[in-house]
This record gives sequence, C-alpha cells and structure tokens, in this order.
Amino acid sequence: MVHSPQTSLTTPSSRPRSSRLVLATTVVIAAATTAAVLAQAAKPAPAKAPITLADQGSFAVGGAVLTNPGKFDPVNPTEAGQTVHGDHAYVMYQIPVNARRLPLVMWHGGGQFSKTWETTPDGRDGYQNIFLRRGWSTYIMDQPRSGRASRTLVLAARQPPTGVFGEQAIFLRFRIGQWPDYFPGSQFPRGAEALDQWWRQQVPNTANLDNEVFVASGVELFKKIGPAILLTHSASGVMGWHVAMRNDNVKAIVAYEPVGFTFPEGDVPAPIKTLDGDVTGVPVPLASFEKLTKIPIQIVYGDNVPATPSTNPALDAWRGRLEMTRRFVQAVNAHGGHAELLHLPEIGIKGNTHFPFADLNNMQIADLLSDWLRKQKLDGRGSH
Repeated sequence: MVHSPQTSLTTPSSRPRSSRLVLATTVVIAAATTAAVLAQAAKPAPAKAPITLADQGSFAVGGAVLTNPGKFDPVNPTEAGQTVHGDHAYVMYQIPVNARRLPLVMWHGGGQFSKTWETTPDGRDGYQNIFLRRGWSTYIMDQPRSGRASRTLVLAARQPPTGVFGEQAIFLRFRIGQWPDYFPGSQFPRGAEALDQWWRQQVPNTANLDNEVFVASGVELFKKIGPAILLTHSASGVMGWHVAMRNDNVKAIVAYEPVGFTFPEGDVPAPIKTLDGDVTGVPVPLASFEKLTKIPIQIVYGDNVPATPSTNPALDAWRGRLEMTRRFVQAVNAHGGHAELLHLPEIGIKGNTHFPFADLNNMQIADLLSDWLRKQKLDGRGSH
C-alpha cells in the first residue's frame, strides 16, 4: 500500500493561544504601518513659493543650412531644391520679475541634455528652479545633436540624394502653403526669421560629436542674449573655455567637473597617465588663453576621486582630471587671472557625485554658487 505524503496544516484555531495573539498583533501593526505609509504618500508635498515670471520662451541658435541642388516642385516634390536646417542649439529661457542683471546660461554634459538642470531625478527643484526663485534669469541649452536640438546636417548628408528629407515638402504637407507662397489668410508666422526657427524644430536622430559645431552655437547664443554667466558640466567644460575666448559676453564661468582644459601654446603640461588613458591639455594661442584671465572662474569637484592611482579605470580617470584642473587653475592665475578650484570634500562637504547640482544636497551646492556670485559682485539686479 502506497501512502500519499501528508501536508501538515495549521489553522488559526489549532495554534496555541499565544501564537494567535502574536499573529493578531503582527497583523494590526502591519495594517497600521501600511496605513501610515499610505497616509504619508497621500500628503501633498510642502507648498513652495510661486515662481513669478516676466517672460519665458525658447529659440534655436547657431547651426547651418544644407541645400539640395535643383528646383523644388510643390506638385511632385523630390529632394531637389529642398533645404535642411540643422546643427543648431535649442535654448529655453525664463526671466523672473525683477531679475538680476546677468542671466545664468546652463550647458549640459555629454550624454545629457537640458533636463540635467531641471527637476532632479527624485522630483526636487533643480538649478533652473532654484535660481529662478533667487531672481536669476535662466537659459538652459540643448547643444547641437542632443535632446531638443537633435536635427543635424550630418544625418542628412549621409543619406543618398533620394533619401534627403527636405523642408519645402513639409511646408506643403503641413498646409502652410504652396512653397514659397503661403495660403491666403494663413495664420502661420511670417518672415524669414520665423521660418528659419520653424525649420530648426524638426528633429530626426542625432549624429556624431563635433566640438566646433557645439562651440559655434554657444558663441552665437552669447551674441544673441548679451552678457551672462556660463555654467558648464563635464564635457561642456572645455567648450565653455572656447566660447569665452571667442565672445566677451561671457562674464564668468562656473564649471562642474569639466573634463577638458586649454593652456597657452608652448606651456601645456605633460599628459597625466591614467588607466583610462592620458589626460591632456589643449594648446591655444596665448592671446586667446589670456581672455580667460579677464573673468572669474570657479571649478567645482565632488567626492570619491582617488588621491592616488586606482585600479579602477573609471575612477582613475577622475584622478587625472582633477590634477589637470589644478594645473589649469595655476596657469590661469599665473597669467593674472582669477580662477579657483572648489573641491567639496576639502571644505567638509562629502558624498557628492559627478552631478553635484542634482545630488540630495543640491540646495547646499546652490548656496555655494550664490555666495561665490555675490563675492564676485555678479548678483546685482537691473535690466537685461
């Protein structure tokens, strides 16, 4: 005779009374805890002071135009005669009431776009809102071929002629008119500038990196908005130096963990070897480099950068970059400049990542920026 395995079942009534009491108590505590968690989640977030804006908007700046040969036929559109606007930057601006005289331009790092300056990943105010609340106008930029500025001429040029997606056909397809004429009574904005801006808001895929394209758009941005303070992050750091060397409207630079530096020709430091490759300086003419000595510069680095060579290539790269930062600061000041390195752990602020402006203590980091801007006498209010 084969006996089936038996499963021992314990019902609440079959448990000892003490066990039943423990179980009941546990259920009550769990229920209370769940209720508390749900109640906490249901609570509205603490009220914030409203942000009052005098103006806000967005625009494209910089870039170029690709024109296909031939004449455009609106009845039988092909690639012939069509244009492609691209390789520009996208800029969103917000200007608070009674704004400070100099706005803040915020330029993201590699693999990022303007979102890096907006709301933090966990929903707190990022630099855009923090500094709006403090009276600063903000211009947050998507560099060419990134984010909302992904439209690029490189992608168009890669395609065979029959695959170039031009713009005059869009003019017709979106019922603006029969190129180049607008439909009678069309409410679409008129004028070359409006049309140029509209072409530039078409977005395909992105393309390869090209620092010269990025710098050119940065230069054009400062031409358009006038004097301002530039905040850079990571890969945009080296581009920020080049924009400042080419446009006198850059009145100060605060660079968060930049990964590239310029030095006068003939005075470039020796490469710093790391397991991730050499960290090198970029030579520029002395006259260009000296433009960086005319503006205040602050470079901010976070925590957990190894002080000695690391066996981890990713970390060892930051060791080299931080050391090159020190050499850059020394070079700027040796030529009469006003540069400083703010290494957060050295002033007792621990734990910051490559994104100190979005870390949990980003309000403290923002306070450091506000203090520095005040000391540099850059925080006055007035017309912009």
